[in-house]
Amino acid sequence: MVTLPCGFSRRRLLWTAGAFSWPWGLTACGAWADRPLAVAAHVWVGYEPMFYARDRGWFDESTVELVSTRSARESLDALIAGRVQAAAVTLDEALVAWSEAIPLTVVLAFNVSAGADMVLAAPDIPSLADLKGRRIGYEASSVAQIMLAEVLQRAGLQRQQVTLVAAPVVEQLDIWWRREVDALITYEPVASQLMAKGMERLLDTQDVANTIVDVLVVRQEALESGYDRALRQLLAAHFRGVNSILRNPQDASYRLAGRMGLSAPDVMKAFRGLILPDIRRNRTLIGGLQPQLVPVAQHVADLLRQSGAQVAVRDFHRLFQARYLPEESAS
Repeated sequence: MVTLPCGFSRRRLLWTAGAFSWPWGLTACGAWADRPLAVAAHVWVGYEPMFYARDRGWFDESTVELVSTRSARESLDALIAGRVQAAAVTLDEALVAWSEAIPLTVVLAFNVSAGADMVLAAPDIPSLADLKGRRIGYEASSVAQIMLAEVLQRAGLQRQQVTLVAAPVVEQLDIWWRREVDALITYEPVASQLMAKGMERLLDTQDVANTIVDVLVVRQEALESGYDRALRQLLAAHFRGVNSILRNPQDASYRLAGRMGLSAPDVMKAFRGLILPDIRRNRTLIGGLQPQLVPVAQHVADLLRQSGAQVAVRDFHRLFQARYLPEESAS
């Protein structure tokens, strides 16, 4: 496969000039010299320990800069375009980017979704089968495609038996308020907000085990450009954030509420649908001769290909690298 030049993307970039500020106006990977490690991430409960650590001053912001985006797609496009060196994305999104010949490495498993991604519906839709003929809203992401495929399979429906509606997660509250859909494929923290507005859960990732995993991916050029120290510092701060949130949930809830758009009591509820792997668990997921995420990646790639996505058949062992994880004593 031909290697794409740095900054090239076959994806349509979602941001427009002035929509929000990218650090330093990067236009090419060569502009990285002497810059902090830029990490793109949207609001997602599994990424919040990283932002919590930043706000507590647990890493040097002249070494690492977290760049807030509006969606996972935006983070991924920024990574592919070379505007950031790293991004927090789902494993399936990483596989799609990797298939576009973008040299990437997974260096951290943030979380395994065990209920945080879900399908919500109007109260008059009691089962998946009752979605026949109804409007299902979802955003253009591979996670949503995987969840949609699971819904249709379990409901015994074909795609043409439902009406699919474009529904970016950032717009889903308004879309539901206008009753433009009957069901939504969504995730926390928006899911809790939608349920507070009357939607009910039909399916979540407790029913689709070990499929939706969030990871930190880094461009290979960054790993070869002296960002080792920054990356190790960020990962150590992430695990410190996880431990602090688990040990002091009440304090953490108030600190995280504003960024997540939830009330403090609802913040910890959002974490309930996630498994947050510690350092030891991360070593089994992405390290060793047989990283446990390799068969997961193979399974997810198969699902994506079945949905029509272009995912190359590759040696998934090469995607994972545990060398940047802290020593377990650091936890």
